[in-house]
Amino acid sequence: MEGNEQLAVIIPMLQQVANGIRPDQLAGATPCSSFTVADVLEHMAGLASAYAPAFSGVAPTTDADTSASGRTELDTRFQVAMDALLSAVQSPGALQRTIDSPFGPMPGATFARLVAFDGLIHGWDLATSTQQDWNPPEDVVAEVDGFARQAIAPEMRDGDTFADEVQAPADASPLLRLVAFSGRRISRSLSNR
Repeated sequence: MEGNEQLAVIIPMLQQVANGIRPDQLAGATPCSSFTVADVLEHMAGLASAYAPAFSGVAPTTDADTSASGRTELDTRFQVAMDALLSAVQSPGALQRTIDSPFGPMPGATFARLVAFDGLIHGWDLATSTQQDWNPPEDVVAEVDGFARQAIAPEMRDGDTFADEVQAPADASPLLRLVAFSGRRISRSLSNR
């Protein structure tokens, strides 16, 4: 399963979770260290907006103001950015292009898988923080997990981009084992989510 196929599943799920976030939840904490719910949405919208042009092979555009303070503005920007990213990653040649990633240049096929990993984990962050379900298909979780365990090198675990892996509960699902691998702490109340 290619990264663009994974994202074809993950992005609509992210959009659904974003639609379910209430305005009073935007300032809430998330398992993503130092990020509120609004911060995670902003982070994801910003990255999607930055990488969609790279996958499409076009020059990025710059917006004068990319911040959004209100629920409607942030939700709209998030939805538009996710639509653009999905369209771009599915465009002809997207997986063959070289993407300038935060970790250096890499093939689009590899970077799409990294974006899928990021989306899967941040989707869990948002869903658990806003009491929503996050149940990606098992085959998608398995594909993302297999890639992440090969791709996330120790030097990438700087505490900011990725934290150190934590121990998942013995009865954790494959998704929660992947979440723990990403460095998220899983409380007992979340172990069945």
